[in-house]
This record gives sequence, C-alpha cells and structure tokens, in this order.
Amino acid sequence: MDYKSSGVDIEAGYKSVELMKQFVKGTMRPEVMGGLGGFSGAFSMDAIKEMEHPVLLSGTDGVGTKIKLAFLLDRHDTIGIDAVAMCVNDVACAGGEPLFFLDYIACGKNYPEKIAAIVKGVAEGCKQSGCALIGGETAEHPGLMPEDEYDVAGFSVGVADEKDIITGQEIKEGDVLIGMASTGVHSNGFSLVRKIFDMTEESLNTYYDELGETLGEALLRPTRIYVKAMKSIKDAGVRVRGCSHITGGGFYENVPRMLPCDMHAVIEKGSYEVPAIFKLMQAKGNVDERMMYNTYNMGLGMVLAVRPEDKDKTMEAIKAAGDTPYVVGHIEKGQKGVTLC
Repeated sequence: MDYKSSGVDIEAGYKSVELMKQFVKGTMRPEVMGGLGGFSGAFSMDAIKEMEHPVLLSGTDGVGTKIKLAFLLDRHDTIGIDAVAMCVNDVACAGGEPLFFLDYIACGKNYPEKIAAIVKGVAEGCKQSGCALIGGETAEHPGLMPEDEYDVAGFSVGVADEKDIITGQEIKEGDVLIGMASTGVHSNGFSLVRKIFDMTEESLNTYYDELGETLGEALLRPTRIYVKAMKSIKDAGVRVRGCSHITGGGFYENVPRMLPCDMHAVIEKGSYEVPAIFKLMQAKGNVDERMMYNTYNMGLGMVLAVRPEDKDKTMEAIKAAGDTPYVVGHIEKGQKGVTLC
C-alpha cells in the first residue's frame, strides 16, 4: 500500500510544478524574492517605501460554476484569468495596485498538463494586472471530487497610499458616472446561465448569428481586468470619487456599495449597447429585466464616479489603457441606492 494507490500521485504534482514554471516566470516583479516551490512566497516591501501611509488591500474569490463550462469544452487555459480578475479588480476598485497573487487548485486527480493549462491562465491574468504569481497550491482530493473535475480560487494583495484609497465618501451631487465595458458575463450568475441553456458540449458549440460565435465562446470569455485602466486614470491626475465592481448582485447590489448614505445613482440603460449575450439569455430564459440587472453586469464591468470637469480626461485615460468607456449616468441627492431608467 502506498500514497499513489490511495489516489494521490506525488510524482504528478512534481510534474505539474515543472510544467507551470515557464508561465509563472513571466509574471515576476523586481520585488519577488526566491523562486517557485518554497513553503511561502516572499515579496520585498520596496514597492511601498515611497508612500506616506501605505495600506495593504486584499481580495479573494473563485470563478463559481462557470468552471463547469471549462469541463464540458475541455478548455482550461482561460479560467485562471477569471480567478485573478475577480480578485485584482476588487483591489483596483479601492484604488490599489495589485502586487502579488496566490492560487489554490483542488482536483479529483492531478493531470499535470491540465493543471499547467489552468496556471497558464492564472499567469496571464497576473501579467494583465501587473502582479506577480508568487505561490499556490494544487491539492488532490480523491473520493471527494470526481477525477476529471477541479476548482480554482485565489487571492491578491495590493497596496495604496492612504490618501489615494477610493471610499466613495467624496461623491457629490452632479458627479458623472462612467462605465467600462465588460467582455460578457464575466464570472457571476452562471447558476442561472446553466438553467437557461442546455449544458452539453453540443449546445455550447452551437453557433449563434447574433453572437457572431458559438455559445461556449461567448460564455467562457475571460473576465475583463481593469487594473491598467484604473492606473491610467490615476496617472492622468483624476481623483476617482467612487468605484463599483459589477459582480454578483449586478447593479442593484454593487452600485450602492460605493455611495454615501445621502447620495443616489441614476444610470441610463440606453447610454450604451447591451451585449448580445445578455439579450439572448433574457429572451431564451424569459428572465425579467430587473432580474438581469440584479444578477449580471449587462455590459459594464466597472462603474466610476468622477467630477463633471474630469469626465473627458477620464474617458481618454480609459481609452488609452485599451478599455471602452461610456458616460452612463449621474449622482443626485437622495436615499442611498440606484435607479436604472
């Protein structure tokens, strides 16, 4: 009797680490100390020594049941981007710069090539956000998870000077709301997605004219990472007064989170084009419109509040970072909450 006969293959774990090293290497920052494989990841504090009052910010998340689509399509190189995006976008939403990321992969059986593909996506997400992948864990769970399934989660640590943290408390009446385009459904609401569509390989490989691609391609597209856009806005000299990452709970839950108790957000639904995937989901699933906006990002992955005089500068900074901005509404006095009209 040995460990391998119980379902845990240590040698496969070693191979996974070797295969992923090439991807991890591309995420390194000067502050990273040591290499992959240690008991902990080391990161020098040199990155924050110029700050007056440095504050560490953190975010942790997974990708939810979107991972089921990766199983069905046997495509595993993008789901890691989602895991990173969900964490670093939260850090950026608070005005922070993500510094490093660690991942956790639980699997029924360690298939080294599959694990390496997952980590390739994690590394790509880290490169997009400028943070280093300094460690992680791959755990085999025989008997707990099916052999061909896995789950991915992670967390990011970032930093901001205290004076630069975005709290929402500076939001004033008349401020402009700017939304940044999403890449689609991102990583929220997939339990409903899986009720709307048949979750089969055939269904996911069905081409839809209105999408211009297969259903699987539209749904599996990775979550957009907004770190560079937020940095571009800051570098342009704009003080973002409030920021909301539109994740689970959609607009009705997330927009109020950035508001002071006496401010109300008004968002005009016609101010931008809702992506075709959401229109298809609403029609095919007969989903009430309010429920759509209460579950999904509906095409806006992040919403910012800025002073009216900073509107144009903010729009240009977002475009310079490669993202697409829309003026979507404004702030007025009233009970904390959001109206979509």
